[in-house]
Amino acid sequence: MKIAILHGPRDLCIEEQPLDTSHLCPDEIWVETRVSAFKIGTDRGNYEGAERVPGAPDYPRWVGDSNLGVVRGIGSAVERFRVGDRVVTRQPHQSEYVTAESNRVVKVPDGVDDEDAVWAHLYALSAHCYHKAQFRPGEQVAVVGLGVLGLGAVALGPLFGARVFAIGNSPLRLDMALRMGAHAAALADDATLPARLRDFTGGAGIDLVILTANPWPAYRTAVEIVRPNGRVAIVSLLGRGEAPLDFNPLAMQYFYIKGISLVAVSGTAGELYPRAEERFTDTLNAPHVLALMADGRLEPKRLVTHRFRYTEMARAYEMAFRREKSMLGVLFDWRD
Repeated sequence: MKIAILHGPRDLCIEEQPLDTSHLCPDEIWVETRVSAFKIGTDRGNYEGAERVPGAPDYPRWVGDSNLGVVRGIGSAVERFRVGDRVVTRQPHQSEYVTAESNRVVKVPDGVDDEDAVWAHLYALSAHCYHKAQFRPGEQVAVVGLGVLGLGAVALGPLFGARVFAIGNSPLRLDMALRMGAHAAALADDATLPARLRDFTGGAGIDLVILTANPWPAYRTAVEIVRPNGRVAIVSLLGRGEAPLDFNPLAMQYFYIKGISLVAVSGTAGELYPRAEERFTDTLNAPHVLALMADGRLEPKRLVTHRFRYTEMARAYEMAFRREKSMLGVLFDWRD
């Protein structure tokens, strides 16, 4: 088995490791990878050693968490999968693996292209930005940060019933946002942005901001443009890659990992957040996203700008390290 291992900042190697596929446990499946996807923001932060993320493995460590492959073997008690099924998982960049059926494994429907399906778990996170923030159809949504995660939120918004305004830092990303379904788009430093948002919402203001960008100026944009009593759904790791603050009020260990809601006790009272564990879970969001792909309503592969053999992975990471704006959707091909 071949796997990408990060030994330290900017020290990425493809290594061979043993994998026993001849003695599967009753609940295990053996999967051979076809393609894996590069999550530029998260993976780049790990690659450059931006900071020690709480809960992340230390060096040497695996990288990546979007993997599409074909089931090559199953244990005696496996019920949901058969040999030959395509599946998408949160496994790292690796050529094959053995995992339990109960892990985050989702079957890919017939007719969904590999290059779409490989993004299913990331798009499930894009969908969760709406669910956790209690989005309601008809609301005005701004997406700040137009990487793959943000563009996933842009693409899903109209399908959920949102009017979406995309905000980014690159004309290339704005063009892509409009292609993915945004109703309008602007650069974050556009002096006319406040006026454009007023026109877009008819003066009512943005109900929900989805923040996927890490820099603090993006957070400032989010809280400036949201209307009174609006919501900001934060899925970014704020401050990552920037000089550390004496105290980061939204540090990962206090805010993101705990999944807390910070509620301003001002204005009218809103609804209590319902318990929705059985509705909005990772293993339920991903099949919904895949169903939208099967219906032809969602096509993440339109974001793909680069395709590499897995042997060229370090080159892709170096391009991301240099912040090359031409990079957006990046795939690694593991097939011989």
